[in-house]
Amino acid sequence: MPGRLRAPTGRYGGRTAEERQAERRRRFLDAALQLFGGTPGYRATTVAALSEAAGLSTRQFYEEFRTLEDVLAALHLQVNGWAEAAVLEAAAGAADLPLTERVTAVFRAYARSVTADPRRIRITFVEIIGVSRRLEEQRLARRAGWVDLICAEADAAAARGEAAPRDYRLAATAFIGSVNGLLHDWSAGWVDATLDEVVDELVRQLLAILRPPGWRGRG
Repeated sequence: MPGRLRAPTGRYGGRTAEERQAERRRRFLDAALQLFGGTPGYRATTVAALSEAAGLSTRQFYEEFRTLEDVLAALHLQVNGWAEAAVLEAAAGAADLPLTERVTAVFRAYARSVTADPRRIRITFVEIIGVSRRLEEQRLARRAGWVDLICAEADAAAARGEAAPRDYRLAATAFIGSVNGLLHDWSAGWVDATLDEVVDELVRQLLAILRPPGWRGRG
């Protein structure tokens, strides 16, 4: 979301205004990952502190954002975007594998993305909670996007005879809650397991949803 002040236009130092703006925005988001996702956290960070961490001025902050909430919103979408890109890449690479191997590859990619940096976990599962109605709607919209992705993959598996044909939306919503809760608890040190063990457990849960007792298929 653009800020209240207009950024300068034209070339400077061999870069266009758009390139300089993208660089400033990246620096603010990098600083936000450091401060919001670490110490002191979103609620204790000021515009001045964020600008200092980014090596930029508060004037430059307001050329890119209106409020710190705008920065948190953008950072939350960025972290989710990294995870989604990892999942889609893994899904494409595993498209021809059997269901169990395909699901394992996808969830390993997701788990490695969101746990690659503990600050990503904090942004996604802690700092975004309870900030405002707007951010709660954004958080739920991103969760709905993950539900849609699982439903689409489940429907495709059912069409191939690898999974039971059914409406997966309720089950997918419940499963996303399990994924988020388990990965958060693991990252916080509350789960005595390796990341691969966590992924294996999530895969077992999803396969139990896709292939309920008594169902017989081709996969």
